[in-house]
Amino acid sequence: MPIINWAKTHKLIVALFLVIAFLLFRNNIVLPQTSSRNLPPAKNFTGTGDLSEISPRSLSTAPQEEISKVSESKDRIVIQTSNLSLLVGDVRKVGDEIISYAKSISGFMVTTSYTKPDVSPFATITVRVPTEKLDEALAHFRQLAIKVTSENLVGTDVTEEYTDIEARLDTLQKTKTKFEGILEKAQSVSDILEVQRELINLQEQIDSLKGQKEALEKGANLTKITLYLSTDELALPYTPDKVFRPNVIFKSAVRSLINTLQAIGGILIWVGVFAVIWVPLLIIYLLYKRARGKRSKAQSGPS
Repeated sequence: MPIINWAKTHKLIVALFLVIAFLLFRNNIVLPQTSSRNLPPAKNFTGTGDLSEISPRSLSTAPQEEISKVSESKDRIVIQTSNLSLLVGDVRKVGDEIISYAKSISGFMVTTSYTKPDVSPFATITVRVPTEKLDEALAHFRQLAIKVTSENLVGTDVTEEYTDIEARLDTLQKTKTKFEGILEKAQSVSDILEVQRELINLQEQIDSLKGQKEALEKGANLTKITLYLSTDELALPYTPDKVFRPNVIFKSAVRSLINTLQAIGGILIWVGVFAVIWVPLLIIYLLYKRARGKRSKAQSGPS
């Protein structure tokens, strides 16, 4: 055929054409991929002490299938925190009421701090209340205030983290069970010691993950509320809407006067206490000055 004869006589051109065609169409070539379903099944432990058959570190990672189910889950795990700044008439009384109410709805007090009880009472109180009663608790705390100067509620979705921990726990528990089976079949002392070390390591990882899981559950079931209480609106952690407030300025002026008088009183007390030192020195100085004056007059008299 003419084409074949031409190709035989122009081998260099044909080879160049084939190379160009390969470069142009190589991205469209689909290579066969090895499917994990065609892989042979993993061999089972035969009781010979070969620990390479199981690797707890490689199994500690949560399966992606378990994590992918998070997006399909309707029950989200959300940790909520709330902060309230309350202007109140009696800081101590309202603080006690907040703690008492939290306990009455199965909550508890986390921290309590009172400062400047005589001058400008201010308190920071942190409580935890059941999440299902959060709205009720916030409404009750608002009623205790003369004015709610600021309020915020923040939620953090930890569903993926929680699901990942559950999947890792499941994997570690299965791995631990396999190692316990190996321990029963192990015969040499070295194999027994190695398996025991792996079991201890697995148990430590399991305990750590269980602690993280419980912390997330506690955070989701018990919402943390931090309340700032004060009789002075400017003492609360927020910026007032109106800067010029005569009543607040009057309170600040009176407080400044009291602080000044207290400082002066403190100085007078120090002066009185140290009078045992400076009074005798002053008397000695006055007596010396008086005696010197008489001596000067006596010397100037005869002349």
